[in-house]
Amino acid sequence: MAFAKMTTRKVLEKKAAGEKIVTITSYDYAFAKLVDQSNIDLILVGDSLSMVVLGNKTTLQATMDDMIHHTTAVARGVTNALIVGDMPFLSYKVDIKDAVYNAGRFIQAGAEAVKIEGGTEVIPIINALIANDIPVMGHIGLTPQAVFKLGGNLVQGRTAEAAKKLIIDAKNLEKAGVFSIVLESIPWQIAKIITESLCIPTIGIGAGPYCDGQILVIHDMLGIFTDFKPKFLKYFANVGETIKQAMVDYRNEVENMTYPDPEHSYECPDDELAEIADWIQSTDIDREAKKCLEEKGVWI
Repeated sequence: MAFAKMTTRKVLEKKAAGEKIVTITSYDYAFAKLVDQSNIDLILVGDSLSMVVLGNKTTLQATMDDMIHHTTAVARGVTNALIVGDMPFLSYKVDIKDAVYNAGRFIQAGAEAVKIEGGTEVIPIINALIANDIPVMGHIGLTPQAVFKLGGNLVQGRTAEAAKKLIIDAKNLEKAGVFSIVLESIPWQIAKIITESLCIPTIGIGAGPYCDGQILVIHDMLGIFTDFKPKFLKYFANVGETIKQAMVDYRNEVENMTYPDPEHSYECPDDELAEIADWIQSTDIDREAKKCLEEKGVWI
């Protein structure tokens, strides 16, 4: 049976049915098409592209133009998965009108929802987005856009007070109308409490097995981006090593003249080749080249 188009309503229905929600990031057409063909429920065009695609040290350098560029590419490759655009740093907290405008750009680029980081304090932004018919995914716990405020990429919710705040934030986000919440880098016990207390799904990343779904960065889980490896990350393939070996093989075959071979080369018909050979023998090519330039009015 073909995989039917995922929607925010179907994401909620999966939670109600006790079905896991499988989510991954993608940033371009080629990866997005492969992901979509694998029956993944949800694709996040994450601001993590700042690090794994653009080479920055944090997500903070991702701009709206970056995000729209990559969202457009992803949308071209997706038929079935729900596409969520990750609103980058400074795109939604400074001004609510800017937040609505920027979220609308994601929708115009092909996203079907947006994700914003923050707890109870971002509810006015969520209200404005939903009032403008833009579905919202929440994100609490470790919020990478607040990396300097948090003092680094640290596990959140390890104290009773911090855990209580996460639980309250999740409940308030649900009441505000988000269709799901990402729980990042929090103790699995706290994630379990939050998940069981909500009617909307939780999507975990470093939040243990009891969330309603999981998300990973595609370059991380494939072993392409290996600058660092958080505890929660599992390599499901070692594509980075495969790529490097392919590059070594390619270099060797080019240097040894085993690539391209006849199988990977085009041929000229014999009669045409004979005509070319006769022309070369009877023609001053330099003179013909100069004549061509003069006829076109081009001087070099």
